[in-house]
Amino acid sequence: MAKRTASAKKQARAGARRSVRNRGVRSEVKTLIIKARRSLRSGEDASERTTSTADAVRALDRAAAKGILHPNNAARRKSRLARQLAKVATAAPAPAKGKKGAAAAPSAASSKKK
Repeated sequence: MAKRTASAKKQARAGARRSVRNRGVRSEVKTLIIKARRSLRSGEDASERTTSTADAVRALDRAAAKGILHPNNAARRKSRLARQLAKVATAAPAPAKGKKGAAAAPSAASSKKK
């Protein structure tokens, strides 16, 4: 059934304006989350990873505060990003040690071939 009263029509117009504004914020949040995930996957330096993750977390907090995202949804996404960051942070020192051992690894591999 169509909305007939003036107040219902006004609320429909206001809702349309809000949805356009909210769509932009949601899109920005998604973009920042994707950038953070890409930086976590790629071999970027630690400062770049933490910066991109912090930007995504900040955007999620803002969207939740404005009511664009449900607070639990924002918390879940932040938790996932933090977990990925922690996993990369603990895995990052291992390749650095591996570089020193990389020279020894071929000799060990060549000794196995003998």
